[in-house]
Amino acid sequence: MSLLHAIETCLRLSQVPPSRFGRDSVKDPRLVHDLRRGRQPGRRVEERVKRHIAQVMGSLPDQPAAPRTGWRRG
Repeated sequence: MSLLHAIETCLRLSQVPPSRFGRDSVKDPRLVHDLRRGRQPGRRVEERVKRHIAQVMGSLPDQPAAPRTGWRRG
């Protein structure tokens, strides 16, 4: 799996904005935007991003939350 694919999966599952992800992982809010446009990260940046992905994915609940429908019983 490519780094960008792993990031996109993490963004989708965690619902974190791309700029927040970049800022939290490597202090670069443009990271995801630049990767989408072809930027090739260095080894250290890639390692930091992978560690951040593992941390974020590890903190997600095991079961996805039920979608809110706006309907209430009772």
